[in-house]
Amino acid sequence: MKNVVITGTSRGIGFELAKYFAKNNHNVLALSRNSEPLQEVNHKNISVLSVDICNTNDIEKVNSFVKNNWKKVDILINNAGKLINKPFTELSSVDFLEVYKVNVFAVAELTKTLIPYLQKGSHVVTISSMGGIQGSMKFPGLAAYSSAKGAVITLSELLAEEYKEQQISFNVLAIGAVQTEMLAEAFPGYQAPLTASEMASYIYDFSLTGHKFYNGKVLQVSSTTP
Repeated sequence: MKNVVITGTSRGIGFELAKYFAKNNHNVLALSRNSEPLQEVNHKNISVLSVDICNTNDIEKVNSFVKNNWKKVDILINNAGKLINKPFTELSSVDFLEVYKVNVFAVAELTKTLIPYLQKGSHVVTISSMGGIQGSMKFPGLAAYSSAKGAVITLSELLAEEYKEQQISFNVLAIGAVQTEMLAEAFPGYQAPLTASEMASYIYDFSLTGHKFYNGKVLQVSSTTP
């Protein structure tokens, strides 16, 4: 039984991931501003916290929960993401900041908060995007989103180096098109080859075993463009 923290659990991949871990008898701390969907699932292995991961006071709620209930975290999945789809000349500095707050700064802050609870063999998995991979196909309108997803890749590589002596693993999954609400925002009308549940199944398996084979790596998980 693992202790698993997952962000962005109100819908899509994060929602499905929480259910996957719970039904396989792992403890899940599900973090999202909207806690209702998983509260309705009402699984005994899922603890739901309504938090804004961009708010340091809310991040302290996570710290308190882990300290008082678990004492250690085996898996952290940074899944929450924010996308703004606008032509580059219409993107404001506020737009960029809002996207980076969720996709980069909150990842750093939550990871920093949970470092004391990560132990030898713990695995931090950050969900990035094919749009954040240098040399991959890029699409107009996603300058803020894709650049943020590139930044979090480098952050994970650095953390893998910084914590390698503690044997804490940091890896990134740069995923392609999955049929989610966020995909619809980026590519209206596009039909993805994978469901959120199918991608969650892959991430579930990787989170449990990937650290045995990878550290500081970025795996491209995509069968189509986009």
